[in-house]
Amino acid sequence: MSDWRPDSWKSRPIVQVPEYPDADAVNRVYDELTSYPPLVFAGEARNLKAQLADVAEGRAFLLQGGDCAESFAEFHPNNIRDTFRVLLQMAVVMTFAASCPVVKVGRLAGQFAKPRSSNSEVQDGVELPSYRGDIINGPNFDAESRVPDPARMLKAYSQSAATLNLLRAFAQGGYANLMSVHKWNLDFVSKSGAGEKYRELADRIGEALAFMQACGIDPDSVHQLQGTDFYTSHEALLLGYEQALTRVDSTTGDWYDTSAHLLWVGDRTRQLDGAHLEFLSGIGNPIAAKVGPTTEIDGLLKLIDKLNPKNEAGRLTLITRFGADKVEEHLPRLLRAVKAEGRKVVWSCDPMHGNTQTSQSGLKTRPFDRVLKEVKQVFACHRAEGTYAGGIHLELTGQNVTECIGGAVAITEEGLSSRYHTHCDPRLNASQSIEMAFQLAEALKEERLAMAENAAA
Repeated sequence: MSDWRPDSWKSRPIVQVPEYPDADAVNRVYDELTSYPPLVFAGEARNLKAQLADVAEGRAFLLQGGDCAESFAEFHPNNIRDTFRVLLQMAVVMTFAASCPVVKVGRLAGQFAKPRSSNSEVQDGVELPSYRGDIINGPNFDAESRVPDPARMLKAYSQSAATLNLLRAFAQGGYANLMSVHKWNLDFVSKSGAGEKYRELADRIGEALAFMQACGIDPDSVHQLQGTDFYTSHEALLLGYEQALTRVDSTTGDWYDTSAHLLWVGDRTRQLDGAHLEFLSGIGNPIAAKVGPTTEIDGLLKLIDKLNPKNEAGRLTLITRFGADKVEEHLPRLLRAVKAEGRKVVWSCDPMHGNTQTSQSGLKTRPFDRVLKEVKQVFACHRAEGTYAGGIHLELTGQNVTECIGGAVAITEEGLSSRYHTHCDPRLNASQSIEMAFQLAEALKEERLAMAENAAA
């Protein structure tokens, strides 16, 4: 777009904006961030886009997952490692069971800002600004914590840089070597039903690798088995921060947001004439948009045209979030419309946000059976419409939390409070995530068999 600039979003209406008390302090932080090195590189973003093009064409599957909202308090290398590890486990389950390459994207190294349904919240008669994520203000319910502080952006940048450094080391430094597939099982997961199934699958992979070695193929010398590609993503909500980290790529002359490989726009900020779509429309990164029950066909097609005017495969991912009771009512008509117009998109399923409920104890939770029900319904709708269910978008953690009820670990409402650590929305723990991966593998295997039969016919 010849008239697009990193700051052109400022001429558009904007929502979900924090009210900083000191505008000069905010501008000083932006100036400082502008001088910082990029967190990711344009070439990495292009590699992800190429892999997502394979997803759009039905040749691969997108696994996107991680924290609802990263926090400064829980920043620890073990937490990063454990989330990375459970994503590796999920990917190997789906790759092996469904014979399908899996593109791995974490909600990590930048997922600090959260949209809110209200600008304020009330507790015990006291009203304070809403918590908008650690990059903006603090979670504690007191006046000082809830004042937006621009210095938090600098801390978020530093934490993102450290997280990316560790993720790159894990992905390419030997930790992700497929020969270590048995070592990825967490202690508390290994004692669950999902852990037992994973151990059996790891044994089968080990046998396959041993067979390859016997045939003269040394897994230690095959690049694809030594490490893995791993990418980062977050919601592009705080546009001043995103603009400050947007750079011109020296090899192509295109603009890239170097805060993450993939950026997405949420259900609350995807107004067609709004600032957030304007910003995302001009960056070269692969991008995504949430699609929900309020999405109309005409509006969705206009959104696609704005974000992917060249109809490039891999450029745009549509992340559907309906709730288990609304998938069949809303998804088929959207699939038909996008297919009829020949739009090339990745269809991904977010089964978390539409299935949030409040427990009797007042804690937000998500029933595992409803999350799984939405996943199964989404795959069924795609099969019926002849489209490809190409991805999953989950809020999860490698920690042994009790935030989502149900699953093979049988977390009850009474047990939620024992290890309820999230700062925002409830997450699947590692055991529930691996259980979900086996369910996804079965659905994906059926989908790919149907695609092969249709192609042969």
